[in-house]
Amino acid sequence: MIRQAGQPWEVTTLELDDPGPGEVLIKFFASGLCHSDEHVRAGHTEARLPMVGGHEGAGVVEAIGEDVTRVKPGDHVVCSFIPACGACRYCSTGRQNLCDLGAEMLTGLLASGRFGFRDADGADVGGFCALGTFSERAVISQFSCIKILDDIPLDVAALVGCGVPTGWGTSVYAADVAAGDTVVIFGAGGVGTNAIQGARYAGAANVVVVDPVAFKREKAMEFGATDTFEDAESAQQAVNQITWGQMADHAIVTIGVLTADVVSAATDMVGKDGQVTITSVGRSGDTQIALAANGSVVGWQRRIQGHVFGMCNPLYDVPRLLRLWREGQLKLDELITQRYSLDEVNRGYEDLLSGKNIRGVIMHEG
Repeated sequence: MIRQAGQPWEVTTLELDDPGPGEVLIKFFASGLCHSDEHVRAGHTEARLPMVGGHEGAGVVEAIGEDVTRVKPGDHVVCSFIPACGACRYCSTGRQNLCDLGAEMLTGLLASGRFGFRDADGADVGGFCALGTFSERAVISQFSCIKILDDIPLDVAALVGCGVPTGWGTSVYAADVAAGDTVVIFGAGGVGTNAIQGARYAGAANVVVVDPVAFKREKAMEFGATDTFEDAESAQQAVNQITWGQMADHAIVTIGVLTADVVSAATDMVGKDGQVTITSVGRSGDTQIALAANGSVVGWQRRIQGHVFGMCNPLYDVPRLLRLWREGQLKLDELITQRYSLDEVNRGYEDLLSGKNIRGVIMHEG
């Protein structure tokens, strides 16, 4: 867990109560190392600390509390980092990614109104996104559980809890990429790589990737990019030629830390009626969108679109993505660059920050 912003992850022992009404005890087998947890650790995102990290996990249900209907002991599950209650205004209108229960993702408070962990002094400790998938076991809400088939490898399944649907949905839903479009993707990490897959699945003719890391540019081509560039200036020149001066239909921003310069570069990359879709988050307190309305947005009829979870509906899209993987239409195994033990979590994030991983995965002992 993380006790204080700026400090390394600490492996420690916490206490768990039995699952209460609507709650599930889950044994995690795999957890993805997503940049969002690094934002909390570094203090870029303000959260209630101490906090157990991890929000991209898969495991097996060991016990359930009263009134649990979604899963039963023995079920294999993927955890959705945004709970889906099914009853709030947003869930009931097909926008599960905006479920009201997601308001507690930075405190870790469960839907039942309590926290999932306690430290040695009896103090409450929350899990990131009310999950805490870096732990070997956790008590979570049933609304965070999505049942999957038992024969799906849990390290592969863990990825569809966040990075895959967020990236894939960025292109397919949030950007609404159409057949023949030209798409420029800034950042080819765990989320950006899946934005590449989503853009190609939607029928984009050109998928141009901008990333300063050579390893990620090489991997981008394996996942469907048509062109890659080290910097935005080079990409813009190429896009101008590819589109005969019309520029891109979409610019998608999936870099690790959002900055105003990248938003400006993405806006310049799209033509008239183009859209900039922002998946990345920046440092709390900073301003990342500062554009001249006349010259950058209004006069060109451009759109700036933010979103959560790629606008996916987790109860529908997580099984759908796993089905596409089974059918050979989506690459998941290939996303995992390296697997780590729990005590290697800090090394895993060092590798992420140095550009060595598309996605690292913590493997808990069976």
